[in-house]
Amino acid sequence: MTTAVESGKQPCIGLEPLDGKNTLLPGKATPSGGTGRGPFANGGPKVTDNGVHDIEDRILRITGYYGYNPGYSSHRREDGLESQAETPGSEASVESQSYQTCTSTVLKVLGGLLMVLCISSSWVGTTQVVKLTFQSFSCPFFISWFSSNWNMLFFPIYYSGHVVTTREKQTPIQKFRECSKLFGDEGMTLKLFVKRTAPFSILWTLTNYLYLLALKKLTATDVSALYCCHKAFVFLLSWIVLKDRFMGVRIVAAIMAITGIVMMAYADGFHGDSFVGVALAVGSASTSALYKVLFKMFLGSANFGEVAHFLSTMGFFNLIFISCVPLILYLTKVEQWGSLSSLPWGYLCGLAGLWLVFNILVHVGVVLTYPILISIGTLLSVPGNAAVDVLKHQVIFSLVRLAATCIICLGFLLLLLPEEWDSVTLRFLATIADKKSEDHAEELTESSLHTRSRSRANGAVSLPLA
Repeated sequence: MTTAVESGKQPCIGLEPLDGKNTLLPGKATPSGGTGRGPFANGGPKVTDNGVHDIEDRILRITGYYGYNPGYSSHRREDGLESQAETPGSEASVESQSYQTCTSTVLKVLGGLLMVLCISSSWVGTTQVVKLTFQSFSCPFFISWFSSNWNMLFFPIYYSGHVVTTREKQTPIQKFRECSKLFGDEGMTLKLFVKRTAPFSILWTLTNYLYLLALKKLTATDVSALYCCHKAFVFLLSWIVLKDRFMGVRIVAAIMAITGIVMMAYADGFHGDSFVGVALAVGSASTSALYKVLFKMFLGSANFGEVAHFLSTMGFFNLIFISCVPLILYLTKVEQWGSLSSLPWGYLCGLAGLWLVFNILVHVGVVLTYPILISIGTLLSVPGNAAVDVLKHQVIFSLVRLAATCIICLGFLLLLLPEEWDSVTLRFLATIADKKSEDHAEELTESSLHTRSRSRANGAVSLPLA
């Protein structure tokens, strides 16, 4: 017998309503062992070259049988198979994304810890090299001026990193003009150069100069601890000038910093070189705080390229306009250099290089890792300097100085708390309380079930109270 498909004629398919229990779906076997009526009664459907049951596909396409998709017949497809095939892939993608996120977080934290060690080491090295330089060359302003000139290397170092890490290369002039937008839309002009750079360069010079003068009077540990008070001064100035959010814990930290300063000055009885050194170190911290607050006020949040441009501009301003100050000090015999060949160039270049590395690490670390780690790196310079002072210089710290240092460091740590620390802490405590209450409720439920089972075993009946 020749079917319609074999003869090349269009098959005529009649669909009957599903009105009885004996109605059979295509291709399904009858209770008696037959295959039922329809085009699949003799040997099943015809299969094309691509493996598709075309007659069955047409029937299922017309009837919409079980959400049929063309090309997947009922002989080859079961419900849920497609979704099961997609589920492992989606789970794998989620796992890969979570793995990448965890990996990036771990790398960021490890990089931050490495950055902390580098920052604290560079600052400790800078402070200790200053003390060594003073043994043969006691000219603090010349040292500060010479070190500040090295800031001109900041932008060339940044551009070198840009060339290495970026595919789209820009010429140094193009990159310099792009970063000069920090001064305004028109770029850097002579008027803006003097107006914007002069106050910051003066504050930068004063900060370094007062810090070096304090190192002539006090130990490196005391000066580095007192300099950490600049964090409290930044908060107070930001609260007053920038109208930042008031935080009670930071007020407490500022009071602790002031208490540490007073205790440090009291250690030697408010007289002599100790009191003057404390005043100089506090002055250095104050000018540093003023520099940071003014930078945030007038220049806003600049990116790393703009900061590199600005620091290089300050180094250039320092070389042109402030070079007259060490010359005046030399002519008035306030600072005697001697001949150029007699200068300790090794110490001077090492000091300037460490200072430049410290500034680069601070500004790069804010971009690459968490800013709180950068502040911790500065704080760790205090125990680092203390270790060097004790082991190398045989310095003996009094109990008052140790207490003052600890109070200042504790206040510094309190200033590192985020603004939402109180709400985060309350949510954490509430979560712990809810968890304890849930555990207690589960224990009560288990104990009540155990009591009921024992009472039922003993024949007792518990009646609920109205």
